[in-house]
Amino acid sequence: MKLTLETSDVNLVSAWKPAAIRIGDKWLCSHLILSAQDILLYWPVTSPKTLKAADLQPAINLNPKILLLGTGHHLVLPNTDLMTDLAIQGVGLEIMDTPAACRTYNLLVHEGRDVVAALFIN
Repeated sequence: MKLTLETSDVNLVSAWKPAAIRIGDKWLCSHLILSAQDILLYWPVTSPKTLKAADLQPAINLNPKILLLGTGHHLVLPNTDLMTDLAIQGVGLEIMDTPAACRTYNLLVHEGRDVVAALFIN
């Protein structure tokens, strides 16, 4: 699925397919955390179902107001305590499948919002 054609000086998702996300002109094949300025590759997680607040700490360290969690090809709801844990830290958590998270991330970056996406690629 192609998401954007334009070039930019910020990190945007240009395409997504199962097992890979394209940021700019590079295909990345690991779970990752993405902000307008940073790409954290090889995010060491296994499943959205077992996700804990500590697993999201690298994303929170990027100081987002909104954290998008892309759970892979299908929506998978993680532990419901995650929303509360992040809200306490002043971060809104939005959970969706990874293609939707990629599209939403691009839109929010274009709006200049403080957004980080934590993306499962499978």
